[in-house]
Amino acid sequence: QISKMFGTVVVGVGIAGLARIRDLMNPMPSSPSEHLKLFGFVSRRSFGNINEAKQISLEDALSNKDIHAAFISTENKSHEETIRMFLEAGKHVLVEYPMTLSAKAAHELWEMAEQKGKVLHVEHIELLTEEYKQLKKEVAGKDLVKGTLHFTGHVLDENKSGFPAFSGIARLTWLIDLFGDLTVTSATREKQKDKNYSRMTVHFHTANKKPLTWIEERGPGMRREKKINFCFTSGCLENFPEAPRSSVGLFMQDQNLFAKKLLGQVSKEELAAEKWRILRCLDLAEVIQQYCEEPEKIYS
Repeated sequence: QISKMFGTVVVGVGIAGLARIRDLMNPMPSSPSEHLKLFGFVSRRSFGNINEAKQISLEDALSNKDIHAAFISTENKSHEETIRMFLEAGKHVLVEYPMTLSAKAAHELWEMAEQKGKVLHVEHIELLTEEYKQLKKEVAGKDLVKGTLHFTGHVLDENKSGFPAFSGIARLTWLIDLFGDLTVTSATREKQKDKNYSRMTVHFHTANKKPLTWIEERGPGMRREKKINFCFTSGCLENFPEAPRSSVGLFMQDQNLFAKKLLGQVSKEELAAEKWRILRCLDLAEVIQQYCEEPEKIYS
């Protein structure tokens, strides 16, 4: 049996794009990734070659029949347009989170992928970390009383990365994956322009009306760090459980998952659950943004 190969192109060569090029050129032996063949990469900057990978034009990437799939690693703001171009050209798409900076666009693109029979895969390496896998095991079967997830990190350029509910959607994804569907009860945002500081605070209810809080805080010199405080009927969890180091890199794990989808090796149930989670998180991100951007209510 001739093994099916999928020609791929990487669009955007920031940190993620370079990791993608590296992993596509060195697939894990006897993993689904062996069915992906890197054809080249697209960038607005001129590189020539990166290792053995050659730079090709966007037009080439879209029109070339030997390219079946695009890995989109551009800045968040341009994801939507780039996904649309590649789906329209009949290519499968892997895109780094957040898929888009609007829920409406995400639903439209997902529908388009389904109509064209193409895989649209959104990278969520935050669910693949050993730290998270251990946390999920720890939380499983426990009854939440209340919880907080507090993220700090360096300053982002919001024009490129979008509103914090979108750029920080990895945290929202954690909460939905750990505790099921959530409803936003309130959300506010504090910004200190002169200090380049921003803090978004979101309050949710779980399906059982238990309160969860998500804080996304960014400022100069802030360490990239997550703090948790989840209280259950059986006690509180304030530190991440010890986790082993994984032998397989996160982008490689994600790439294997994408290749499995291309090969038709992921169940309909899994695909449906993932679609629900991704679109639900984007819907919630939009609700959060609307809450935060509402003009201050004035009570007389």
